[in-house]
Amino acid sequence: METPLTPLEFQRRARLLYADRECVVDGDIRLTYEQFFARCDRWSAALQRLGVRRGDRVAYVCLNTSSHLESFYAVPQIGAVLVPINFRLKPQEIEYIVQHSGAKVVCSHVDFLEVVDAIRGACPAVEHYVSIGGSRESWNDYEQLIAAETNQFDRPSIDEGDLLTINYTSGTTSRPKGVMITHRNAYMNAVGTLVHVSMTCADRYLWTLPMFHANGWTFVWIVTAVGGTHVCLRKVDPPEAFKLIRDERISMLCAAPTVLIGLASCESERRGDVPTGVRVLTAGAPPAAATIQRVEGEFGWELIHVYGLTETAPFITVCEPRPEHSRLSLEARSVVKARQGVELITSGEIAVVDDNGRKVPHDAHTLGEIVVRGNVVMEGYYNDPEATAQVMRGGWFHSGDAAVVHPDGYLEIRDRFKDVIISGGENISSVEVEGVLMRHHDIEEVAVVGMPDPKWGETPCAFVVLATDAKLSERGLIQYARERMANFKAPRRVEFVADLPKTATGKIKKYVLRQGRSAIASQ
Repeated sequence: METPLTPLEFQRRARLLYADRECVVDGDIRLTYEQFFARCDRWSAALQRLGVRRGDRVAYVCLNTSSHLESFYAVPQIGAVLVPINFRLKPQEIEYIVQHSGAKVVCSHVDFLEVVDAIRGACPAVEHYVSIGGSRESWNDYEQLIAAETNQFDRPSIDEGDLLTINYTSGTTSRPKGVMITHRNAYMNAVGTLVHVSMTCADRYLWTLPMFHANGWTFVWIVTAVGGTHVCLRKVDPPEAFKLIRDERISMLCAAPTVLIGLASCESERRGDVPTGVRVLTAGAPPAAATIQRVEGEFGWELIHVYGLTETAPFITVCEPRPEHSRLSLEARSVVKARQGVELITSGEIAVVDDNGRKVPHDAHTLGEIVVRGNVVMEGYYNDPEATAQVMRGGWFHSGDAAVVHPDGYLEIRDRFKDVIISGGENISSVEVEGVLMRHHDIEEVAVVGMPDPKWGETPCAFVVLATDAKLSERGLIQYARERMANFKAPRRVEFVADLPKTATGKIKKYVLRQGRSAIASQ
């Protein structure tokens, strides 16, 4: 009587219970659940007609569109493997992913056809190229292929251990790695998220988070599981986001801290009235307490901090609210909410361990590495057994994140181990220093890295993006920091920059900052 644990179960249930409810809004496109899944079925049939079989890879370079959302159902229900590619990558990076994954079909939004055309000659294994959102010579047209099909396709049996997606990491210092996510991985993450973040069919979800990013943190399936409405936002533009939040009565969205900063920094005349009560999941990097305070205090939104990695499908912890937190001031509560929190009910066992694999004491001071084992940990890196063995050593997945554990059991990331600053033998958390500096009202964004120092080995250097019309001196900011933290932790140097270099998923490239201004300018 057992059935495989797969997100395709959410599709079956939603089609049965919510057939006439609005499933997706994408500009002028509005589809009910029955209309949406009928299109998925026809695309499945079209893919099989193109020769896609069980285990074949289908790659997408696409914006947040209803067509991209269809891929998360149409591809896996024929037993194929979806490869969502970051559309912000350079052509050679996209070429590497297409080649490494062995994609048989590549689907591209019309905005990226020229980028993909430039690499077609280097990808001989690709048999078909499909254009989404517009036609082009030498490309198959997505809408024409769907229109030519019926809803009938050969549906293979799906096992929960089958590959669902291969999601490529951002590869800031090396080649991207293909994270193999199984049907079971995604199902368990979706259910675990819903245990901690209640949603219903009344929810309307705004796609500010790219669908390609760890499968949209599995919200491509979570929203469907409850019969909610997907509202597509093709590119993050704060005024447009606020307009959709108002016009489409948005109740929930996901956003990395950099996106939250962009929303919070949007001028009031450009954002207009901001509806209260919107729930926001944030992850991807440790959010500054000041950012949380702005979003909750100024907008009246509820911010939920979760933590995970592409390799863990992705969530493994949530900063679970407790009754005692509600009695804290907004500022004190924001400090608590900036912590990564406790393990999700379904994610498995989380620990913070020292170099010998021993769990660190819950003293909010002793640094260790976050490790995890359980239902959401990836199958491994695609075609990379050495890298898989390295991160899976000792029966745990090793995150590379340096954290402490508070007496109440809540985890708090202090840094990536490679970003910890060692000054005069003391460990300095760049995240901690950034959190202090972000409380300055003249600062919009900040990143702190260690720079070589002849006496101390290295000392903190802050790269600062100022708010519009703000005026702040290096000396003034250093003094501000020294008044709020130990002097050895305060930055010795401040560089004011127009923008911080970021990866295609919005993470700050600290290795570029360490190279100085010339490297930043070349990004």
